Order: sequence, then structure tokens, then C-alpha cells
Amino acid sequence: MDILSILVTLVPWIELRGSIPIAVARGQIPSIPFILILNSLIFFPVYFSLELFYSKFLKRFGFIQRKIESTRHRGKPYVDRFGLLGLAIFIGIPLPGSGVYTGSMLAWILGIDWKKGFVASVLGVLMAGTIVTLLSLGILS
Repeated sequence: MDILSILVTLVPWIELRGSIPIAVARGQIPSIPFILILNSLIFFPVYFSLELFYSKFLKRFGFIQRKIESTRHRGKPYVDRFGLLGLAIFIGIPLPGSGVYTGSMLAWILGIDWKKGFVASVLGVLMAGTIVTLLSLGILS
């Protein structure tokens, strides 16, 4: 197991877009399933930290509560229209700024239930992991 690639997957905005190429370059392809699992699990601390931080501290500030509610209201048509698939695609397109950290924040801000958000995250991670692995192996070029 390649510790470097595993640690890189925990870095926000790099995640598996950086860790899978490192694993492939170091000949540690068997590390990829662990990278995918670990990257998927990032959902939980991000989503529930936001929930805790908001309920304990930020909720008392009316302007923040109004901003969150406004964002949820504006995002509701998109969530209703694209649902889990939209969130999964957002997470699954391996570009800077997308990924599990941002997708988890987006799921929380838009008021998506954590179970549905986690399913979307896993689907997105599998999509991104497949794309990045195929690119790293030179199969997609």
C-alpha cells in the first residue's frame, strides 16, 4: 500500500486526481481501491462537521441562516431536476474545485439528506476514479 498516494487523497482539491496518478507512477495500482474507499469516506467528516458547526455556532447569526436558506431555495429546482445524478456528475468530473469535499459541502448547503448525498459521493468517486485511472494508465489520451 502506497502511503503517499493515500495521504494525497485526503488533501482537499487534489484528492484522487492526484493520488491515483501517484499510485500508478509508483507501481502501486493495488492501492487504487483503498484510495477510492478513503476518498468516498471524506463525505462524512465534511457533511457532519458543517451540520455541527452550523447548528452550534452559525445558526445564531441571522444573516448566515438567511444566506443558507436562500441558497437552498435557489438550488431546490436543480436538486429536484438533477437529484443525485447531478451531484454525482459534479463530483465525478475530475476538475479542480469538484470532488468529495466540494460535493459534500454542496449536498449540505442544498439540504440533501446525508444518505442520498453519500450515495452520490460514492457514485462520483467511482466515476472520477475510473476516468483518472484510465488517463493515468494511458488508456484514455
